[in-house]
Amino acid sequence: MSWLHRAKQGVKIQRPAEKKELPEGMWMKCPGCSDIIYRAELDKNLWVCTRCSYHFPISARQYLEILTDPGSFVETYRSITSLDPLDFRDAAEKYRLKLKKTMLRTNLSEAVLTGRARLHGREIVLGVFDFAFLGGSMGSAVGEKIARAGLDALERRVPLVILSRSGGARMHESVLSLMQMAKTSAVLAKLHEASVPFVSIMSNPTTGGVSASFASLGDVILAEPRAQIGFAGPRVIRETINQELPSGFQTAEFVQECGFVDLIVSRENMRAVLHRVLCFLCREAVEAAAEGEVAAREGEASAPAPAEPAPHDIGSRPVEVPGPPSREIGLHGPA
Repeated sequence: MSWLHRAKQGVKIQRPAEKKELPEGMWMKCPGCSDIIYRAELDKNLWVCTRCSYHFPISARQYLEILTDPGSFVETYRSITSLDPLDFRDAAEKYRLKLKKTMLRTNLSEAVLTGRARLHGREIVLGVFDFAFLGGSMGSAVGEKIARAGLDALERRVPLVILSRSGGARMHESVLSLMQMAKTSAVLAKLHEASVPFVSIMSNPTTGGVSASFASLGDVILAEPRAQIGFAGPRVIRETINQELPSGFQTAEFVQECGFVDLIVSRENMRAVLHRVLCFLCREAVEAAAEGEVAAREGEASAPAPAEPAPHDIGSRPVEVPGPPSREIGLHGPA
């Protein structure tokens, strides 16, 4: 035996342990506090950091599990998908090919998932954006699905809830995507006239044409903590006005101070708070409808009864009633 491998008397040689390979993705780093978090614990806490309360991005179906009663969600309008009317092509590939790849990867037909569900037994119409589908961008199909969901809520007279997480209008469809801002806003105006509640939830990020249309038109607007809310990005605004932006610009807390967000709610409390908001809004809607019916009945009862027309007076036009026949037939007849 070579003296290099010869063990000394009384000294134990510890063989180097084999390196254990951990499964990929078991640990995650929090972007908020840089803490290393066990993935299973993060999933148990609804993907919210226990140290700094940073809200990790989650998919639309994960939001459905958080907000709705188990097994109550029924998807609607899945067959509505975007086309490529402009034959758009970016530097990498054609738009229609990118759509097909994204559909296969996300198992979604579009960037928004719409359907009917229950929240603590209450029927709602729900729309949830998925940022993994082309950044949650709003194309013509997204606007059509939201508009139809709003009309469904109007017809069934149940609350409409939309959770937005989007980068804005989809550039691949140009003006066709921008037209969806007017379409969705018009449907929400019908809901408002009919006293059907609409609650908007803003997640991170909610920007562009989505924030400039239906996401900001809710009867009550909720937001997740530190969610980015705005139209253009901070860098674009800074270069446009040539001024330094205030601290926390375009965060949910900053937007709430400006009066554009009603309440900031953590993900773990979102379901309970949404239930309380809907209970209040639905009670107000029922009371408003009842008051309208009572006012209509009182108005009919207090209205003066229409006067009966005189025998020879229909309306305001006199009517000549013929008298007994005269003996004088004419100038040339017998007297």
